[in-house]
Amino acid sequence: MADLAALIAAVRRDLTACPPLPDGRGGTSKLYLVAGTSQLAEGWRERVSRLDLAGAPGAIEPAVRAAGAALELAVVWESPADVIPLPAGAVERARPVPPEVAGAGGRLEVLHFDPYSVVLRLVARGDEPDYVVALEYLKKGWVELGFLETLLADVVPRFTNETLAQDPAEFRRKFRGLRQLYARDLGEVRWIA
Repeated sequence: MADLAALIAAVRRDLTACPPLPDGRGGTSKLYLVAGTSQLAEGWRERVSRLDLAGAPGAIEPAVRAAGAALELAVVWESPADVIPLPAGAVERARPVPPEVAGAGGRLEVLHFDPYSVVLRLVARGDEPDYVVALEYLKKGWVELGFLETLLADVVPRFTNETLAQDPAEFRRKFRGLRQLYARDLGEVRWIA
């Protein structure tokens, strides 16, 4: 977690050193923690192999990449929105990051990316480590399965070849796999269709 806090502090310093432009550009930037990086910040895991981060286009990405390089940290810059159409309300579901990690001041706001969007993105990729991360969101109560299924019904019809390199039927199959793993993890014996 110390590496993540150091990266955020370096980005905060970099953004503060660049004053906003007269036309208002360069105001507050948002940095989003994604997937395992969110879980690291919350203390659910002790380490990650890379920091998964996202943000709006602008000064934030170069600042994050520069800080990652200077601190010799592996940084992956990918928003779930780069892969799936975001479900309605994604922006409002972003969560604050603990202040001991996020720091304070300057022109940087640090948030957890919408957990529901993150889980849908993880399911779309569907690797075993992705399911482990997605299950942790469910177990910690950041994602409720029933509401996730509602959002799934909103998102799947909007899938295109540009947003997801698989057909909706394949995505639904992967989602059923997540539900089965979650049921098994809870110790339920019943089959989930």
